[in-house]
Amino acid sequence: MKNKYLIIPIIILSILAISSFFFPRTTYFNNEENMNIVIKDKETDEEKEMDLEEYIIGVIAGEMPASFNEEALKAQAVAARSYAINKINTSTTSYDVLTDITNQVYITTDDMKEKWSTNFNYYYEKIKLAVEDTKGLVMTYNGEVISAYYFSMSNGYTENVASVFGGEEDYLVSVESSWDKNVKNFTVNTIFSKYEFCNKLNISCDNITINNINRNETNHVESITINDKDFKGTEVRSLLGLRSTDFTIEIDDDINITTNGYGHGVGMSQYGANEMAKLGYNYEEILKYYYKDIKIEKINV
Repeated sequence: MKNKYLIIPIIILSILAISSFFFPRTTYFNNEENMNIVIKDKETDEEKEMDLEEYIIGVIAGEMPASFNEEALKAQAVAARSYAINKINTSTTSYDVLTDITNQVYITTDDMKEKWSTNFNYYYEKIKLAVEDTKGLVMTYNGEVISAYYFSMSNGYTENVASVFGGEEDYLVSVESSWDKNVKNFTVNTIFSKYEFCNKLNISCDNITINNINRNETNHVESITINDKDFKGTEVRSLLGLRSTDFTIEIDDDINITTNGYGHGVGMSQYGANEMAKLGYNYEEILKYYYKDIKIEKINV
């Protein structure tokens, strides 16, 4: 009888072990003194393991103007760290992230020196301080580190993730970001020759017609018909290299396209964050505005 009761906890422990194997939880806590990340240079295909916080410095330098307000830089640091750890937790390859826009743009100190010239020391220390002041901080939702998408400049609203990347994430929903409208180059005109326009879209150029322009609630083009060919707004943006999917097309001797904002539109608007920071918002307030119902928690790095 005694042996029978001993068997029960052993069976329970076995079930828990099996459950953990088949249904692993993403973990972001690390007991090591430093957390490392493996990056892959998209140009050289070389892989390199490096300290996570050093990597974040290189990401901010590559992704956000160093002239931005300190609170915006801190918000970028937390967003970039969250994105990186999410990739570390979900990577199925020998590396965690690529160094270009496929994931996050990362540049080396040599790149920074070339980019900033005589301002290198000032900008480097400014970004380094933003990283140090937020060291180990990430955004979580339901106990998991989020996929912290961000982009340059909105058209006045951010996008729901489903409209751009598909899927649903409760923390990646559309919010108003009217601050962006005050930024230089919010509206940009791009001119294409008719041949260039048709060639990029792979359509006939005999008689260019635009029909069935469907916009979502944030005024981004969801779908459009050009010469009887149906396109998604994201597809037109990609093929023509447009700044955003908030675009209008005018046909004259050439094709004149006007865009508002810059980037895919999901998550934090970097220029919006900077404008918020200039108004006195701190980095936590900025992040909690653009990413809904998230928590900011500290990991061990």
